[in-house]
Amino acid sequence: MYFCAVERKLLKYIDCPEDLRALNLQDLPKLARELRDFIIEVVANKGGHLGASLGVVELTLALHYVFETPQDLLIWDVGHQAYGHKILTGRKNQFYTNRQYGGLSGFPKLSESPFDAFGTGHASTSISAALGMAIASQLKGQNKHHIAVIGDASIAGGMAFEGLNHAGATEANILVVLNDNAIGIDPSVGALKQYLTNVKTGGQNKDNIFEALNFKYFGPVDGHDIQTLIHELEKLKNINGPKFLHVRTTKGKGLKQAEDNQVVYHAPGKFDPETGNIIQKKQEKLPPKFQDVFGLTLVELAKQNDNIVGITPAMPTGSSLKFMMDAFPNRAYDVGIAEQHAVTLAAGMATRGLVPFCAIYSTFLQRAYDQVIHDVALQNLPVIFCLDRAGLVGQDGATHHGVFDIAFLKCIPNLIIAAPRNEIELRNMMFTAQMGLKHPIAIRYPRGRGSLIDWKQDFKPIQIGQGVKLQEGRNKVILSVGPLANTVQKAIETLPVAHYDMRFIKPLDEALLHQIFGTYNTIISVEDGVTIGGFGSSILEFASKYGYKNPVHLRGIPDKFVDQGSTIELHEQFGLDAKSLKNFILSL
Repeated sequence: MYFCAVERKLLKYIDCPEDLRALNLQDLPKLARELRDFIIEVVANKGGHLGASLGVVELTLALHYVFETPQDLLIWDVGHQAYGHKILTGRKNQFYTNRQYGGLSGFPKLSESPFDAFGTGHASTSISAALGMAIASQLKGQNKHHIAVIGDASIAGGMAFEGLNHAGATEANILVVLNDNAIGIDPSVGALKQYLTNVKTGGQNKDNIFEALNFKYFGPVDGHDIQTLIHELEKLKNINGPKFLHVRTTKGKGLKQAEDNQVVYHAPGKFDPETGNIIQKKQEKLPPKFQDVFGLTLVELAKQNDNIVGITPAMPTGSSLKFMMDAFPNRAYDVGIAEQHAVTLAAGMATRGLVPFCAIYSTFLQRAYDQVIHDVALQNLPVIFCLDRAGLVGQDGATHHGVFDIAFLKCIPNLIIAAPRNEIELRNMMFTAQMGLKHPIAIRYPRGRGSLIDWKQDFKPIQIGQGVKLQEGRNKVILSVGPLANTVQKAIETLPVAHYDMRFIKPLDEALLHQIFGTYNTIISVEDGVTIGGFGSSILEFASKYGYKNPVHLRGIPDKFVDQGSTIELHEQFGLDAKSLKNFILSL
């Protein structure tokens, strides 16, 4: 069942867009209120991305009312705003499973519904995808509409402009709808933000940038006036070629707290659907989030080292670079949704003697892989990558799990890869990295809280590439990297199994490994990344290189994309929880 505290006379009859199109135009504002209430109720109880979906309720209804989805193809950039879309397209009764283990994905997903024309989760992809579909329709002689809905933060991403640039040189039947609410997760930044503000306020005297790219521009229009939206979309249906509709919306529309505090209510966790107040957890003293340890430590280091600067691509709050931005506003930079630019900006700074800490989610570093190789590692520039959300991140699912970074970074020459097991180790690795390191380094740490209350201790340098012994044992030994070391300790607390925290995936502590392979019969590697090409793979490569015959067992993420679920559920799924690890050891 799903939450139904308020009677919904219209929404209860809407199971697909065909039902929506059977309504009279004057019924749609009431349906918008019902849909907004429904989203609030479910997200209040289950969590999820709230503000973005509330902001596009009228736009969602208008698009499905005017266009013949799924024959006409509708793509939601990123997908944070697609909850209304999911509810209207046959998933209303399953929406309570949104982002839950075995339930609906929190983002549009190609395999989940024919109405999800393209899978999303990362930003700035929708225009390129819609253009590809539009060209395919042309080649096949199909008469379809192709609509990309993109936010003002995402349209500033480089890939979005690549798509606009290409689309403007074609006759493709593509409509780009700009959902302009002046915010992504954090407030939008950059010159384009000011341009869009000027357009909205009538203060723009320059040529229209979208018309200059050969799009027929319409707007800006009120994104909460459903009749005006439908009028504009009906008009655009009859215009061929690339078109651009500029829509003004309010993120969090319909819930006062979400409108007033848009950053917090982007994904507020559980809250009271009646009052909108976030439900506070019991005030017990908890370990800090790894992201806050990073942010607070960076401020400490920046006070000691004037060359330190901080960079993040559109995640100052999520990465906690906000602490640095508040303390040193001239030395911390939110570059917007521009991961490639963030990495090469850091490289440029490093050539001039600055010490750049580039804070970026593991999953988003994938978008800057060429820059990591070509602009940083090839030139051996000492950029410090702080990879937040490494490992399994939970309910954001397959597009956001940071499980590939070890494998795709390990093969890059000059690059050091480190994984602290706790907050103190993270601080010390950051401290060590800014002490004149001659190579780039990636320090990876997970989403969520660490394990230590008393974490803010004096800095101590760490020897690069040196592992440490955590427990004595005989016959069997576990080699781990990162905070899974704590899970391993729980698994073996009553077992005579040795445990080493290797700390560095690259360079490996070969001296220690020779000792380990000469002492223990069986080696078990444990990591929160993919096993193909990962940390355990490095152990196998070491064994092969030196002719060791000890059996090596790899525990990590198998060769598959991992769906959403809590980190506890996902660790259990892949045998990375303490109970499963203990049973695996006993099975040997």
